[in-house]
Amino acid sequence: MEDRRHNSGRVGRNGEDLSCRYLIGLGHTVIDRNWRAGHLEIDIVSIDGNGIHFVEVKSRTVPFEAPPQESVTRSKQKKLYDAARRYLAGKGSRLSGDMECHFDIISVIFGRDRADIKFFPDAFIPGL
Repeated sequence: MEDRRHNSGRVGRNGEDLSCRYLIGLGHTVIDRNWRAGHLEIDIVSIDGNGIHFVEVKSRTVPFEAPPQESVTRSKQKKLYDAARRYLAGKGSRLSGDMECHFDIISVIFGRDRADIKFFPDAFIPGL
C-alpha cells in the first residue's frame, strides 16, 4: 500500500510539473503551486492576459478506468472554488480585484514512452 501511495504521489508531481510547463508555453505565469489552507488545495495558480486561473491537475498512468478529468466531481469543484476564494482573500490587493477567474482542468496520461496532456480551460463555472 505504501508503495502504491508513493508511486501515486510521484505521478501527481510529474503531472503537475508537465502542466506548469504546458501553461507557461501558453503564455501563463505560474504564481503558486500546491497552495493549501486547511483541507483546501489548489494544484496550480497562474495568470495570463485573460485573468487568473485555478487549475486542477489529474494524472493517471495507463491503463486507467475513466478519463482523469471525470474525477473532478461537483464536490471537488466546490472545494476548488472555496480554495480560490480563500486564496484571493489572502492575497488582498496584490491581485487585481477586477481579474476574471477561470477554473481549469489539465489531464495528464502517462503511457509507456510519452505523456498526453489535455487542457480544459473554463472546465466549470462555480455554482452552475
